[in-house]
Amino acid sequence: MNWILLLEVLYVCLVIFTCLRVIYDTRDTSKTLAYLLGVVLLPFIGIIVYFSFGINYRKHKIYANKSLLNTKQKEKLQKEIIAHSKDVLKNGNESAQSHSELVELLLKDTNSPLTKSNKVKLLINGENKFPEVLKAIEEAKDHIHLEYYIFKDDEIGCALEKALLKKAKEGVKIRFIYDDYGSSSIRKTLSNRLRDAGVEAYPFYKIKLIAFANRLNYRNHRKIIVIDGKIGFVGGINVSDNYVNKTENPDKVFWRDTHFRIEGPAVNYLQYIFLTDWHSCSEQNIILEKEFYNSFDDFTHTDNKLVQIAASGPDSDSPTILYSLLQAVYLAQEEILITTPYFIPGESLLDALNIAAMSGLSVKILVPYKSDSLIVNAASRAYYREILNAGVEVYRYKKGFVHAKTIVTDKKIAIVGTANMDKRSFELNFEVNAIVYDTEIAQELSNAFYEDIKDAEKINDTAWKNRFWHEKMRDKIAKLLSPML
Repeated sequence: MNWILLLEVLYVCLVIFTCLRVIYDTRDTSKTLAYLLGVVLLPFIGIIVYFSFGINYRKHKIYANKSLLNTKQKEKLQKEIIAHSKDVLKNGNESAQSHSELVELLLKDTNSPLTKSNKVKLLINGENKFPEVLKAIEEAKDHIHLEYYIFKDDEIGCALEKALLKKAKEGVKIRFIYDDYGSSSIRKTLSNRLRDAGVEAYPFYKIKLIAFANRLNYRNHRKIIVIDGKIGFVGGINVSDNYVNKTENPDKVFWRDTHFRIEGPAVNYLQYIFLTDWHSCSEQNIILEKEFYNSFDDFTHTDNKLVQIAASGPDSDSPTILYSLLQAVYLAQEEILITTPYFIPGESLLDALNIAAMSGLSVKILVPYKSDSLIVNAASRAYYREILNAGVEVYRYKKGFVHAKTIVTDKKIAIVGTANMDKRSFELNFEVNAIVYDTEIAQELSNAFYEDIKDAEKINDTAWKNRFWHEKMRDKIAKLLSPML
């Protein structure tokens, strides 16, 4: 009996300690309450879940030494970035000037420069992205950097492998980061073949048996290619046959996704993101030399697109991507078009969208009719009632699976990247978005959105309100879990 009493006392102490840790460490109030309920109501399981998924182990350990610059270099570069960005903004187009608050936010938060003289190409789906990627790889002269969440050993993966091996034989330096969870299928196959050919390949945050769940929780969701420091690719399309829609295979699920090809000084920041991640994965002391980047004045493209990059992760001082999306919504005056495969926005973004719609703006959101995650899809549906009441139009894509992560506001700025509109992307995953301040690109992305909703079903407000009670209850239960999804 004494042993039983002792164990009970120890368990109560453990619960109290865990609750105090949850309150102290967890920034989000809804997530704090969810973890507290789990710890108190689910003996042992709630504690295990919290210590596996709730603590950001990375911020204090792995990412303590990410900087590629010493203090003096960093201060000098910061001054150059600020001066250049302010000059570009002052003499830039109306799209950038009307979103100066967004430009300043990213400049102050992450020193992400506003760059001019960029060429930007919108790439719809994998069948349009991968020919551009293969062409750029073929023309590479010095180095090729790739960073992917999902990289599969399938037809398109092997096509890229073949192209990379060819360039490696020509003496081009190739560095490759793959997420150890998302790209688990290549751990002992394609990645080894690349290494044998001289390609440097490292997994991001290698999954080990110890602390397995926590390592599983924080993933690198970025999709970045940088070639010779001049050409960059960023967006939602992973390396997988899923993203390539072939006419000869009509039975395959249609995947709708979006990517950017960028050529110009904006690639410098994509390069910086890659190299900081590379430094952490490989533990190599890479110095930010001239071979990796080009000066702001090295490009004189007549296109002159203004581009800024937003990037954040669990190592960031602030949720930069969330803040940038909030600012974009706040600054919109007429129209907001959003495409996202997962819609679990959190209170701040939900309020911003509701306020925009209730203030007379046209707010349209495109989501999948069927998602690749039943519980995430159910949790997303639980948010539709509130935004529908505010006047937001919700469209559910029925042609296939929409995986694109895009925003267009007022046909002035276009945002394409890797971040879903959910708390995982805002807080747990390493993500990157490209923001183009340009009416031409924004119009292209707007046109793509309106083409997509032709293959979507608009949710009828009355019909949605009158759904069966058990459907509403199912979604509300899933919503309770949304802080931990």
